[in-house]
Amino acid sequence: MYRSYLVIFSLFVFSMVLVGKLIHLQFFQGEKYRELASKRTLKNDILQPSRGNIYADDGSIMATSVARYEVRWDAAVPSKIIYQSKKNELAKGLSKIINIDKNEILKKLDKAVNKKNRYLLIAKGLSYSQQKRVKKLPLFKLSRNKGGLIIEQQIFREHPLGRIAERTIGYEVQDNKGKFLRVGLEGAFGQYLKGDEGRRLKQKIAGGQWKPINDNNEKEPTEGFDIHTTINVNIQDIVHAALLEQLDKFEADHGCVVVIETSTGKVKAIANLGRTEVGTYYEKLNYAVGEAHEPGSTFKLISMIAALEDKVIDENTLIKTGDGELTFYGKYKVRDSKKGGYGTISAGKVLEVSSNTGIVKIINDNYKNNPKRFVDRIYNMGINKPIGLPIKGEGNPKIPYPNDADWDGLDLPWMAYGYGVAMTPLQTLTFYNAIANNGEMVKPRFIEKIGVIGELPQQIFGKEILNPSICSQSTIEKVKTMMFNVIDKKWGTAHNIKDRDFTIAGKTGTCQVDYNRIGKEVQYISSFVGYFPAKKPQYSCIVVIHRPNKRLGYYGSTVAAPVFKKIAKKIYTATPKKVHIDLDQIKSLSPEIVENKLENKH
Repeated sequence: MYRSYLVIFSLFVFSMVLVGKLIHLQFFQGEKYRELASKRTLKNDILQPSRGNIYADDGSIMATSVARYEVRWDAAVPSKIIYQSKKNELAKGLSKIINIDKNEILKKLDKAVNKKNRYLLIAKGLSYSQQKRVKKLPLFKLSRNKGGLIIEQQIFREHPLGRIAERTIGYEVQDNKGKFLRVGLEGAFGQYLKGDEGRRLKQKIAGGQWKPINDNNEKEPTEGFDIHTTINVNIQDIVHAALLEQLDKFEADHGCVVVIETSTGKVKAIANLGRTEVGTYYEKLNYAVGEAHEPGSTFKLISMIAALEDKVIDENTLIKTGDGELTFYGKYKVRDSKKGGYGTISAGKVLEVSSNTGIVKIINDNYKNNPKRFVDRIYNMGINKPIGLPIKGEGNPKIPYPNDADWDGLDLPWMAYGYGVAMTPLQTLTFYNAIANNGEMVKPRFIEKIGVIGELPQQIFGKEILNPSICSQSTIEKVKTMMFNVIDKKWGTAHNIKDRDFTIAGKTGTCQVDYNRIGKEVQYISSFVGYFPAKKPQYSCIVVIHRPNKRLGYYGSTVAAPVFKKIAKKIYTATPKKVHIDLDQIKSLSPEIVENKLENKH
C-alpha cells in the first residue's frame, strides 16, 4: 500500500506541475507563443515599389519600371457547381490570353480541383492589359471568396533605348559576396529612384506556399522620383556607333568616348565598350569614370601650361631636340616617334609634333633643381584630386610629389610626357574642357533635375565650378593656338583629321602599357582629346582606345583621332547654325537684293 500511495502521490504532484505549466503558458507566455505561431504561418510580404524613370535630355525614357503579373488560383474556393458551369469558358479565355491549348488548361484546372490546390500557378510575366483581361474571365470575375483568383504584381526594370550608355545609366549586379548592388546613376541616385516599399499579408498553406489573405495590400508601395539626365539620345547614338566601329576595325580590347557641353559641363554622351571572348563588344565597365591609367602625350599640355605659367619658356623659345633621343643615368631613354628627331624647334611646335624629347628637355632643364615648383603648379590646377562624381567607382588620379618615399630622378622627366602619372579619361577631359572654357574648370554632370512630372522639382542640379581659372588668359590663348595647329598645320600629329567645313583643336596621345612587365609584350593606349569648333567651342570630347592590334595601327592619330572627327562632324552638321542679319543695312537695299541675300543666307 505504501508503494501505491507513493505512485498516487507522484501522479498528483506531476498533474499539479503540468496544470501549473499550462496556466503559466496560457496567461504568462501565451502572447509570446501566439506571436511565434503567427510568424510561422503569417508574414508581411514586401512589395517592391516602382522605381522612378530615368530620362534623356529630350524626355526620352532611358530606364523605366514595368509591372508584370503572376496569376494563381485557389481551387478550393469555388463550389463544384460553379466550377463545372464556368470551366470550359474559363479555359477557352485563358487559352487566348496565355497562348496555351484549351484542353491542356482544362486538365490542369481539373487536377487542381481534385487535389484541392490552393495556390495553382496559371501564368506569370503577364502585362497589365493581359491581367485585366484575366480578371474579366468567367469564374475569375467573381469575388475572391467565390472565384479564387489570386494576382500578384512584380516590378521589372526595362531600357526602352536598348543597351545605349547602359553602364552609366546603371543596372543591378552581384558582388563577390553575393550581395546585389546597383551601379551607375541607378546606384548613385537610388535614394530618390527607389520609392517606398509596400506590404501584403500572406498565410502559409500546404506545400510550404504563401498565399495572400486579402485582395488589397496592407500598404501600397509608393513610386520613386524621376531623374532627368543630361544625356542626348542622338549624340549618344553617334558616339556609340563610332566607337564600336573603330574598336572592331582595330580589334582593340576596350575603349571609351565622352562628350560634354563646354560651358556647362553637361555630359551629352558616354560610351564604354569592352571586348568579349568571341570578339563582340558590350558595356562591360565604366572605363571613362573608373579606369585611371598613364595618359601619355595628352599630359604634355599640362606640362606645357606649367612651363608657360612659370615663364621658364614662351611659345617661341627654341628647344634643341637633337637626334630625337635622350638618355638618363646611362640606360633610360626617351625617344621621339620620328627617327632622327626634329632638330631645333619652337616650344609651341614641341606640342604640335608631340616631341617627347622636346617636352622632357623643357621640364627637366628648368625644374630639375626644384621639382616641387613644377608639381605644385600642377596641383594648383586641381588635377591631383578626384572630380567627385556621384557615380561610384571614380578612379583616383596619381601625380607623384617630390616628398614621396619612392620619388627618384626619373619621376620628373617621365612625368613631363605622361608616364608615372595616372588619370581617368573623364578627369583628362575635364582639364581640356577648362582650356576650351577659357580657364574655367567645370564639374562634369549627368543630372539636370530630380522630381515627378507635373510637380515642382525635388532637386535641380546647376553648373559647379571646380577651379575658376586654371591658369592665366595669356597662357590659355597660347595653348589654344598650339592645339589648333595640331590639326591645322601639316606637321601637326592630327593633321589627318582636318576638315574644311569646321575646325577642331586637340591633342593626340600614344602611351605604352606593359612596358615594365617581364614576359609581357608592349601594348598601347591610343587617345585624342579636344574640342570643337576651335574658335567658339560648344563641345569637348575624349576618345581612348586600349590595346589595338599593333599590326593594324596604334598611334593616337590613326586609331583615336578619326573617331573624334566622325563624332564632331556629325554633331556639328546636326546643330542649327545662327545667321546674323544686319537689319539697318537691309533697309537700304532694294526688295530684289534683299530677297536674293536672304536666299543666299538660307
